[in-house]
Amino acid sequence: MDSVRRHPFTDSIIRVPLSNKWKGFNRDLYDGTTDPDEHMNAYITYMSMYTSDDVVLCRVFPTSLKGETLIWFTKLPPKTVDNFPTLMSKLETQFATSLPHHLTFIALVGIRKEKRESLRTFVGRFGKVAMSIQNLSPNVAMHHILIALRLGPFADNLCMQQTVSLDELWKRVSVYM
Repeated sequence: MDSVRRHPFTDSIIRVPLSNKWKGFNRDLYDGTTDPDEHMNAYITYMSMYTSDDVVLCRVFPTSLKGETLIWFTKLPPKTVDNFPTLMSKLETQFATSLPHHLTFIALVGIRKEKRESLRTFVGRFGKVAMSIQNLSPNVAMHHILIALRLGPFADNLCMQQTVSLDELWKRVSVYM
């Protein structure tokens, strides 16, 4: 059996028989080109509908891989994975370069409302970037959106009546859209 071993699991994992109900992971298979954390989250979320058993999570996991990631998995040294957190750590380390680049508030600095761009389009574009920034302070977001606006009826209205919160700003934007 060891001569055909193509998995990194310890004997304590591999000896536990799987029920016939485990046919494999039937969602998008991970190929290593996207965020490994996102794949792990999808895998755990799906599997949690059926089990929280560490052994089952380990044993079924290879069926969620394809291409280079499956090759990587089969080449892991034998008996180096004794639980699911270890397997997760190995995947995250191997495919760390596929993690998305996290934006900071600096990404908002370059956003400006274009001359012929509608307020709706601008706010949508600004909001998309702002939503992708983790822990963005509402005050920082409000500051940058006010700087990014061009002169016009909405900017004039904001100058006449101060906006005190981001929620209030979004309400006022919706009136002008």
